[in-house]
Amino acid sequence: MKDIEFKLNSMDIRPGLEIRGIISVSYPGRYDGVVINTQILDSNEHIIYKSYNGKKISQNVSRLFINKDVMTENKAEFTALIDFESKQEHEVKFRASIIEQHKEIESQIIFAKYSV
Repeated sequence: MKDIEFKLNSMDIRPGLEIRGIISVSYPGRYDGVVINTQILDSNEHIIYKSYNGKKISQNVSRLFINKDVMTENKAEFTALIDFESKQEHEVKFRASIIEQHKEIESQIIFAKYSV
């Protein structure tokens, strides 16, 4: 098993529909938390993270750090949203990384599809 496992509820993302993801960490060493970076390829648009582990995020953030202290059983769930009209399909790159003292320990990348 890898040190980080990352899954999305759907690999087909639509405007305004909630994206749900879960991250599981089995890294045996000490770590500070996980970070999720997302890039919508061929676009200047951003994803907006709405919550993690049931806590709402009050500001619009496009990069999400989840501290290990709030990761029950080393798991984190999040919700996010992409909401812009596009005439073309975009690939969306999600990268979840384990962070220890500002360094990336391990990561997993997932590609999804965004279309109207």
